Amino acid sequence: MGPDAQAQAEATARLERAVRAAEQALIEFEIAVETFRIEVENFSRLHHQRLGPMYSRLDELDALIAEAVAARTGDPEDIRKAREARGLVLPMPKVEELFHGWIDSDGLSPEGAAMLTEQPVQPPPRVRPSEESRRIYRELARKAHPDLAEEEAERERRGEFIVRVNAAYAAGDEERLRALAEEWAAGPPPPERRWSRSEELYARLEWLAERKEMLAQVAAELESSAIGAMIKMAPEDPDGLLDEIAEQLLAKVAEKENQLAELVR
Repeated sequence: MGPDAQAQAEATARLERAVRAAEQALIEFEIAVETFRIEVENFSRLHHQRLGPMYSRLDELDALIAEAVAARTGDPEDIRKAREARGLVLPMPKVEELFHGWIDSDGLSPEGAAMLTEQPVQPPPRVRPSEESRRIYRELARKAHPDLAEEEAERERRGEFIVRVNAAYAAGDEERLRALAEEWAAGPPPPERRWSRSEELYARLEWLAERKEMLAQVAAELESSAIGAMIKMAPEDPDGLLDEIAEQLLAKVAEKENQLAELVR
């Protein structure tokens, strides 16, 4: 091998190592982003299920207090405020879906009422992948991730597969994840390359950089969301944060009920 060919081979080898390192770093970053996205979705579900009835009760109390004040004073401004407050708690179409069954068009469900009165109630369902599911998910993400594809067709195949993997992981379906692992192990090998190695490597570096920028934007949006910010306040114990908020809301409910009782006495 001549000096020029050897230098080219060494340059290609260095580029190869750089691309592989960038691929692995990007995959780990995407795993972290996807895991956080699932945590945000799960926490958002629990937040609505557990705290939704309390927020609704506070809105109802605000309306009742405003109406009691308006009945006492007869002031047009107080009447306007009462109508405005009542408008916030009027029944809405599909309200059952919005609050996951805790509230319906007739008001609080028995479960919601029990929660407000601190009576025993069945806790909301939790969707939390097991440790084994996490292990299988990470292994599949590292093996089958679209970021490892060098051909568009293979990238699409991997992308469709990872969508199913993410869905199974989000649902905590360990059996489905195992089936997907077996499916991937029996899948077709990557297609043959059509470009020169240097062309492929440079193209992949460009694509990896674009992908990283997109993921960074997704991560930033998740972290800046209301639920994401709440999770970051207590990453080790998000349930404890829900307990704390629930206690604060219950205290507000009690305070407003006392205020209403004074007004209608």
